[in-house]
Amino acid sequence: MSIWNWGFLIFFLISINSTLILSDLDPITQQKLDQVSNLPGQNFNIDFAHYSGYVTVNEESGRALFYWITEATEEPASKPLVLWLNGGPGCSSIAFGMAEEVGPFHVNKDGKSVYLNPYSWNTVANLLFLDSPVGVGYSYSNTSSDIFSNGDERTAADALQFLLNWLQRFPQYKGRDFYITGESYAGHYVPQLSQAIVRYNKANPGSPINLKGYMVGNALTDDYSDHVGVFQFMWAAGMISDQTYKKLNELCDKESFVHPSLECDRIIDISYQEMGNIDPYSIFTPPCTANSVSNRLLRRWHKVGHIGQSYDPCTEQHSTIYFNLPEVHNALHAYHSNQSRTWETCSGVVGMYWKDSPTSVLDVYQELISSGLRIWMFSGDTDAVIPVTSTRYSIDALNLTTIRPWRAWYEDGQVGGWTQTYEGLTFVTVRGSGHEVPLHKPKQALTLLKSFLAGTSMASFDQVIESKTSTSQEVNGF
Repeated sequence: MSIWNWGFLIFFLISINSTLILSDLDPITQQKLDQVSNLPGQNFNIDFAHYSGYVTVNEESGRALFYWITEATEEPASKPLVLWLNGGPGCSSIAFGMAEEVGPFHVNKDGKSVYLNPYSWNTVANLLFLDSPVGVGYSYSNTSSDIFSNGDERTAADALQFLLNWLQRFPQYKGRDFYITGESYAGHYVPQLSQAIVRYNKANPGSPINLKGYMVGNALTDDYSDHVGVFQFMWAAGMISDQTYKKLNELCDKESFVHPSLECDRIIDISYQEMGNIDPYSIFTPPCTANSVSNRLLRRWHKVGHIGQSYDPCTEQHSTIYFNLPEVHNALHAYHSNQSRTWETCSGVVGMYWKDSPTSVLDVYQELISSGLRIWMFSGDTDAVIPVTSTRYSIDALNLTTIRPWRAWYEDGQVGGWTQTYEGLTFVTVRGSGHEVPLHKPKQALTLLKSFLAGTSMASFDQVIESKTSTSQEVNGF
C-alpha cells in the first residue's frame, strides 16, 4: 500500500473515532494527517502551511494537548520557532493568542468566518500555539480527575513532554532557535517551562530543544508586587475610593492571586463595583455590553481581555461560536474522541481547582538570568489587572543593574512606549495598550517581537530620524 493510501486509511479510521496510536506513524505521515487544508469561512488564500492536532503527554492517563502551528510566511526553514501561551489559569491559546492577538486567523463578528491578520507573528517566525493544561480549549484527558488536579508543576512538566513529543513529529524543528512567549498567568507558565527546559538540557546533552529566551506580557510574576501594583494603579487612575485602596493593601497584599482569602475576595469585589461597568483589562475602551458586571466579577482573574478588530469588545463571544462549529472541529482535527464536549475560551473548572501556584517566580527569573537566556517583559499601560506598576515592582525586586536607562521608543515617528534595559532583562511598555498588547497595538507588538528575536533595543528617536534620512537619500539617489 502506498504512503498516500495508508495515510487516507488512517484518516478514515480516526474520523470514526477508532483508537489509534499516531506515534507509530512516521513523521511525514503524521504531519500530512495534521495539515489543515482550509478553514471554514476562509475566503482568502494564504502563503504558508499550518498544522493542528493532538500530542499525548501521558499515555497512562490519556492526557493529550492540542496544538496549532502556522509556519512563517517566508522561508520558514530559516525562521525561529516561537511558542505562544495564554494563561488564566484555564484560558485557551487558540481563543486569544491565535484568534484575536498574534495569530494569522482572527474570527469575524459573525462567528462563522475568519480574516487574515496583517500583523501576525508568523510573518517573522514559525508560530506554535498550545492549549495547556488539559481541560483547556481542545486539550483533554481520558482520566476525568486530571481536570481537577492541574497546577503549575504538572503544567510545566506536560508542556516539556509535549515539546519533546512534538519534535518527534516535526523533526525539522529539532535544534531550531526556540523562544517562548505569552501573557497574564503565562507569567508563571513561560518561565517555569523555560526552567524545565534548561534543567532538562543540562541533564540531556544533545537535547532537540534549543531554547534561546522568553518574553512575557502583563505577566503575573510576584503576588505581593502584583497586588501592590494593581491597587496603586486603580487608585491613581481614580477608579476606586481611598477607603477601598487602604483596605485592599491591608487585606490582600500578601494573598494568593489564584486563591485569595474570603476577606480579600470581598474587598476585591467592592473595588470592582466601584470601578463600574468598565473593562479592567483595557480601562479606556468600551466593554462588551453582553457581559454583565456580575459575570465579569465571577471571572475577573480568568478572562484574558476582549477587544478585537476595530475595537470590537465582544471577540470572545465570536470565538465561542466559531470554535464550537463541527466543521471547525473537523478542519482542525479536534475532538475525535470527545465530540460532545463544549469548547470554552476559559475553563472555570480548571481555574477553580488549580492546585500549586507559587506566590512568586522571581527565583526562577534569577536562575534563568544566570543561565544566559534572553528575557524580556512587556506591559500594556492601560491594563488594570496586572498593570505596568505591578511589573515594575517585580523587576525592582530582582535588584538588577541598569545597562540602558529609561527612555521612550518610537513607532512611525510616535512614542510607542518606554523601555529600560537591565543586566539580564529588558522591559518594554506599550503606550495605550491593555492587557492583550497585540490586540490593541498589533503593529507595535510585531515590532516588539522583531526586536526581541533580533536581540536589539527598541528604536530610539535618533534611530527613527536616521532611518528616515537614509530612506530619503536612497529615494533621491544619494
